[in-house]
Amino acid sequence: MPPIETAARLAAAAALGAFAWLGAGPALAQPVLDLPIDCRLGETCFIQNYVDDDPSPSAKDYKCGTRTYEAHNGVDFRLPTLADQKRGVTVRAAAAGRVTGLRDEMDDVSVRERGVASVEGKECGNGVVVDHGDGWASQYCHMQRGSIAVKTGDRVTVGQTLGKVGLSGMTEYPHLHFTLRKDGKVVDPFAYGAAPGACGGGQSLWAPTLSAALAYQPRAVLNAGFATGPVTMEAIEAGSAAPPKIDAKAEALVAFVRVIGLQAGDVSRITIFGPDGQQVMRNDAKPQERDQAQTMLFAGRKRPERGFAPGVYRAVYEAMRDGAAAFSHAFTVRVAP
Repeated sequence: MPPIETAARLAAAAALGAFAWLGAGPALAQPVLDLPIDCRLGETCFIQNYVDDDPSPSAKDYKCGTRTYEAHNGVDFRLPTLADQKRGVTVRAAAAGRVTGLRDEMDDVSVRERGVASVEGKECGNGVVVDHGDGWASQYCHMQRGSIAVKTGDRVTVGQTLGKVGLSGMTEYPHLHFTLRKDGKVVDPFAYGAAPGACGGGQSLWAPTLSAALAYQPRAVLNAGFATGPVTMEAIEAGSAAPPKIDAKAEALVAFVRVIGLQAGDVSRITIFGPDGQQVMRNDAKPQERDQAQTMLFAGRKRPERGFAPGVYRAVYEAMRDGAAAFSHAFTVRVAP
């Protein structure tokens, strides 16, 4: 979505803001990283962007895919909605070390509302820097104001609480921006030591137990559900698009998805099947004209004269590429009598 990409590109070269890099910890050959956010990847959080590993003006992630943008220097762990952020999601130290910098003074307001100029020099927002020794350091950005649970100089253990995911700094959606550096240079934790622009090379620095959860996904469904009327991106972001209950007298039945990682040429389709297994509605979108940070699609129908048949309705979202299904996601809702 253009506004997200625009804001992110403006921040790419200045994510550090005014944080300081101080001192050195004990020697460390290389860190073994734990997940820096308390969530279930693919369920309660998603990777929105990876590190840009292409040294040219183009942008490629560590698989030479499109899940990044020019000069992006970290991994973005995104929450599905603002409601999830407001409930509180913990940010944790990915490795042991010493806190060498922090900020905890910026309000949690989308940069779309406050403007880019308001965060100049503080694009990281509220956050923490942890020195792991031997030149290794990690940075945690866009945290919630008032949530920072450590002080400069504190020793932290792996998994220790640093604070909570917020909406501070240069961001339009709640997420944790995690950056790893060695001797001040950005390191891709998915491809340490890979040649610039290589596809799938290098070494993962994540703990082996995380390999399945962190498996590369070119596309992902961030939100999916059923509504009873028109759906907006704002309602999806707020977490209010899907009502808690739908009955046979609903004005309409609308299946919606918000997808991240769609590529130019992808064709999206969403189909609804009724309790009897028959197709109720299908919506085929036009091919994507360009790579998209996020895309919304929906399909639905107005209430029939006799109301909707009670039972379980199933929706299937598909991303088609070159005439074949490249990705699919199914979800259901029960319509009460």
